[in-house]
Amino acid sequence: MYTANENRYKNMQYNRCGESGLKLPAVSLGLWHNFGDTGSFENMCEMIFTAFDNGVTHFDLANNYGPNPGSAETNFGKILKEHLFSYRDEMIISTKAGYFMWEGPYGDGGSRKYLISSLDQSLKRMGLDYVDIFYHHRMDKETPLYETMWALADAVKSGKALYAGLSNYDGKTMIEAAKILNELHCPFVINQNRYSILDRGLDKNKIFDAALDEKKGMIIFSPLAQGLLTDRYLKGIPEDSRVKTDGRFLKAEGITPQLVEKIARLNELAKKRGQTLAQMALAWVYNNDAVTSVLIGASKPEQILDCIKMLDNVCFTDEELKLIDDIAL
Repeated sequence: MYTANENRYKNMQYNRCGESGLKLPAVSLGLWHNFGDTGSFENMCEMIFTAFDNGVTHFDLANNYGPNPGSAETNFGKILKEHLFSYRDEMIISTKAGYFMWEGPYGDGGSRKYLISSLDQSLKRMGLDYVDIFYHHRMDKETPLYETMWALADAVKSGKALYAGLSNYDGKTMIEAAKILNELHCPFVINQNRYSILDRGLDKNKIFDAALDEKKGMIIFSPLAQGLLTDRYLKGIPEDSRVKTDGRFLKAEGITPQLVEKIARLNELAKKRGQTLAQMALAWVYNNDAVTSVLIGASKPEQILDCIKMLDNVCFTDEELKLIDDIAL
């Protein structure tokens, strides 16, 4: 039976989501990859234990995480039941709905029908009475924004979620959604978006400015650009890499000689800072005033430990920031 490290809160930083009372660890663990039916359950357990033993209290899921869709929630629920349920009140567990999950007109999008049904399914898979954060996973132009926000608010009012979140929203739509959720007296506290040294899309859609203006938190996914911002691809594509084992989101043809050269130059800067490239890339994202937490993925426990060490050096000089931009942009 697992027993948590008694010093687990000693070295982790915790930050409030905007002006809310909810705190998240600087590093959170996402179960997007490596927690589905194709993964090793023993390895899943070791990754969750390693994260929690080192102060990572937030575990992020979605209804469709797998493969197969739903299996990440099922496996996480099994880990909770067998090893971690006594620690439930020390954990922040989030899930989402918005992308395709089941056949027919009610298994995708932002309708009230889909969101409430999906949350019920997620709770059943994980064996939970509630999740801490329930996100709408993507904007849906086919559904009135009010309907989607109304569903999030009712999920909270029903006790099935404690807080509401938005994922993959742009700044303009997030502000509109925040206004509706405020009118519905729903505790909307956080946005989840993709961002990294190599992916600056959020700079264009103004979500950082909107989050600061609205006093909402931000958690960033893919801060390592699907593993590209590590030293793993400097000598070719590893056999156990996401390119080889999955290939849905990171493809071999995208890893060009020009990209590898950028990664190599960033790696040299990281060495000068006394960090791995992954640690520097995470610190760079975390250095943004709007960011509450960086959301990492992992395939082995050692990667989690390496990422947490980013907290040893999260400050950058102006010269370092300029050099990163010169290399990446």
